[in-house]
Amino acid sequence: MSTKPKSGTVVTGVDFTHWSVILCKPDAVARGLVDAVLDRFTAAGVTVTHRLQVTAQPWQAHVHYWDLLVDADHFPGRDIPACLDAVYAHKPVTVALAYGEPGIHQRMRRLLGHYDPTRAEPGTIRGDLGDDSLEAALAEQRLVHNLVHTSDDAEAARRDFGTWFGARRRALLTPPPAVPVQPTHLDR
Repeated sequence: MSTKPKSGTVVTGVDFTHWSVILCKPDAVARGLVDAVLDRFTAAGVTVTHRLQVTAQPWQAHVHYWDLLVDADHFPGRDIPACLDAVYAHKPVTVALAYGEPGIHQRMRRLLGHYDPTRAEPGTIRGDLGDDSLEAALAEQRLVHNLVHTSDDAEAARRDFGTWFGARRRALLTPPPAVPVQPTHLDR
């Protein structure tokens, strides 16, 4: 009889509507932009609770970007598994846990900006810090370098946590203590 738990049960009981995983991609790490990226989220009211340097394994990139692999025929002329390996395999990434109010996923995704940095609005992370374009990526038959990923929704946050942190780090999913409200002169 197997002692392996049923898939997904290790992190049951966690309300992932409050959690997101931030993946600072190899281009953000190489350009020294990890702190600038994470500071943008903090400034937007997101609490970054934990941060981890990881050497990405090919399986992690393939699990993380499963949707690209499923739709690989949508990208003619590009070998998506090879593209993922070229960008991620054995390269440093930084992953961080973000905590906030429900709706955190949509707020964080808006802060990222469009996946093509040339189409991202000023004031977004990719719009302000990005230096690549979809046009260049297509011409070079590679993936666009756009610095950062955040979980799309609660289910993606659960999957991203498992992919980058792993079930053994489940204890990290403890909400941070509430910051006490400081009295103002109106409260006295």
